[in-house]
Amino acid sequence: MRALYWTHRWIGIGTCVLFAMWFASGVVMMYVPFPSFTNEEYLRTLEPIEWSRVEVTPTEALAAAGVGQFPRALVLEMWNGQPVYRVRDGAGPERTISALNGSPVTGIDAAQAVASASRRLTAPVRSFRTIERDQWSVAGGFDAHRPLHVVEFDDPRGTTLYVSSRTGAVVLDTTRRERMWNWLGSVPHWIYFTVLRRDQPLWRQVILWVSGVGIVGAVTGFWIGILRLRVRRPYRNGDFTPYRGWMKWHHIAGLVGGIFLFTWIVSGWLSVNPNRWFESPGLGRAALQRLAGHTAPSFENAALVSAAESMRDAVRVRFTWFDSTPLMLLTDREQHTIVLNARSGQPEQMSDARIFAAATRLFPDAQMPVRERLTAEDSYWYSHHQRRRLPVLRAGFTDVNETWVHFDPDTGEILGSVDRAGRANRWWFDALHSLDFRWLIQHRPAWDITLWVLSAIGLVTSVSGVVIGWRRLTRTRA
Repeated sequence: MRALYWTHRWIGIGTCVLFAMWFASGVVMMYVPFPSFTNEEYLRTLEPIEWSRVEVTPTEALAAAGVGQFPRALVLEMWNGQPVYRVRDGAGPERTISALNGSPVTGIDAAQAVASASRRLTAPVRSFRTIERDQWSVAGGFDAHRPLHVVEFDDPRGTTLYVSSRTGAVVLDTTRRERMWNWLGSVPHWIYFTVLRRDQPLWRQVILWVSGVGIVGAVTGFWIGILRLRVRRPYRNGDFTPYRGWMKWHHIAGLVGGIFLFTWIVSGWLSVNPNRWFESPGLGRAALQRLAGHTAPSFENAALVSAAESMRDAVRVRFTWFDSTPLMLLTDREQHTIVLNARSGQPEQMSDARIFAAATRLFPDAQMPVRERLTAEDSYWYSHHQRRRLPVLRAGFTDVNETWVHFDPDTGEILGSVDRAGRANRWWFDALHSLDFRWLIQHRPAWDITLWVLSAIGLVTSVSGVVIGWRRLTRTRA
C-alpha cells in the first residue's frame, strides 16, 4: 500500500501538468485541426486547363519523366500559366513535365514560387523565405518537396502558402487563426514541437514513454480512489471520502472520470503503434497493377479534343487505367467529375458488377464474400473531421489481412482500404480517444457535450493534482 501511494503521488506530481495541458488542448482540437492543404482547397485554386496549348501526349510525358512503368498518378493541370503533367510514383519524387514542349520543370526559384502562390491568392506578398522545415511543415510527407518556399500574404486571414522547390506546386497553406489556435491545440497535445518532431523515432519514443508513465499514474490513482471510497460505512464526518478541499475534488473527479482518463491515455499510447500492433501493409503495386490491367509506361492516344468539349472548365485531368481500359477523369473546381474513355472520347459507363468483377484481381488467391453498396455511413465508413463520399462500394476479401477496399461507383477509383489491423485501430484508438461513435457524431451537439463534460472532469482531476503536488513540494518540514 505504501508503494502504491508513493508511486501515484510522484507520478502525479510529474505528469498532472501534462494531463491538464492534454485535456485543454484536446478541446481546441475538436474544432481546429492541424494545418493542411486538402484536395478540395487545391482544386479551388487551380485555373481551367488551356486545352489548345497542350502539345505533349501523356505517353510522351511519361517518357520525359523517365518512369519504367505506369505511375501511381498521372495528372494534367495548369501551373504558372502553362499546362503541365504531374507524375507521381511511389518509387521516387513527383516529377513535373511541361505539356508545351515535354521538358522537365525543376529547380523552382523564388520568382516562380511567388508567381505560383500569387495565382492562388490575389493579395500583396508581404514576405518570402526558403526553409527546410518549420512548425507547420515538419511532417515527413513534405520531405519530397524540400526545401520549401514560404510566401506570406498581406490579406485579412494572414495566409501563408508553402511551395515545393521540386514541382512548384502549393503543398500547404496556413492562416493566422490556424497558427494561433494550434499553439493551444495540436502542438502541445501531440508534443509536436519542431525540434523534437523532426526526429521521428525520438518523438515516437517520447510519446510512448510519457503516455506509458501516465497510464501507471491513472491506474494507481483510480485504485487508490476506490480503496478510499466508503459508501455503506461513511467516515466519521458522514462523508464517503476522507479528504477536504482540493484533495476531495481530486478524489471525486478521479473516481467519476477515472475510466475515461484511463482509456484516453491508453489510446493515446496506442496512437504511435507500439510494437507495430496496428501495422497495415496496404495495397501493393502488384495488386493495383492487376486492377488496372496495364503496367507499361504508356497511355493510349488520349482524346483531348473530346475532353475539352466535354468539360471546358476542367481544372484537372487524371489519366488512369481500369480493367484494361484507359480512362480520363475530368474534374472542375466544384469537384464535379466525368469519366471518358480515352480511346473513343465517349463517356465511360461504370456499373457495380463491373467494378466488383475487376476488384477480384486485387487478391486473385482470395475470395471476395463482401460485395455491398453503402448508401449510408457505418462504423467504418463515416464522416467526422473529413467528408466521406456516398454511395460507395465495399469489397471484402479473405486474404491474410482480411482487407476491405472502398471504390467510387462512378469512376472505379479506390477511395480507401482497411484491413484487420486498421479495423482494430478504429476501435482501440479512434473510438476510445475521439469517442467518434456513430450515434454521437451523427447527433451533434451530443458528441460536443460529451467531450466537453468528460474533458472538464479530467481538467478538474489534473488541476487539483497540480495544486496538491505543488503544496507537497513546497511544504515546510520540521
